[in-house]
Amino acid sequence: MYECTMSDFNADKYAEKAAGERRNSASECKTMPEIRHEIDRLDRALVALLKERLTYIERAGIIKPSRDVVRDEARIEDVVSKVLAEAKELALPQEIAEPVWRLLIEKCIAHEFVIYDEDEAATAPQVAAGS
Repeated sequence: MYECTMSDFNADKYAEKAAGERRNSASECKTMPEIRHEIDRLDRALVALLKERLTYIERAGIIKPSRDVVRDEARIEDVVSKVLAEAKELALPQEIAEPVWRLLIEKCIAHEFVIYDEDEAATAPQVAAGS
């Protein structure tokens, strides 16, 4: 059976660390090294959040009862709709948010299929050789 290696992973400590490393807001940055420091800090926080999100995707791949429910079109559109609403609230252009999330969702679905298949293979009854 597939086990999520970091099922209790929590991005909060990484986000807090990244927040603590903040030196300047975007408007306070005067040099490219300052801007790059802040972008690198945010990238580290995003990686931690993506890792935490992936632990839930992996768990879904174990919990879902059949392979045909791994891809859920209604859920995809629900997630994108919620993301676009949040993006609008934060003035993040839809032209950035939507394609980023759709790609993220597609990659997560592909990973979830791998997890589902691994879990199925591990839990399938073993056929004795020569039977």
